[in-house]
Amino acid sequence: MTKRLTDRSKDLKMQIKNACEDGNIIVLEWEMTLSFKKYPNSSVFGLSRVTLNENRMIIEQRDYYDLWGDIFDNIPRFNKAYRKFMKKKFG
Repeated sequence: MTKRLTDRSKDLKMQIKNACEDGNIIVLEWEMTLSFKKYPNSSVFGLSRVTLNENRMIIEQRDYYDLWGDIFDNIPRFNKAYRKFMKKKFG
């Protein structure tokens, strides 16, 4: 799903907003900006938790983000319908 989205974008940029480390855990707060051919730029905000082994090599990564919410919020007319649906279904 994410690969199809990035294939349709004409440009993708990642920016690390904040980072912190505690022992072998690193937490990165990031913003990914996608430029599309027909729609305005969309930003996806997320957080990644990275676990390192004793050699400081990545052994696990977990990403947290709301892909569809951040993308749909930037599509005119569709954004309100999406938010209404989400509120109705999930409160």
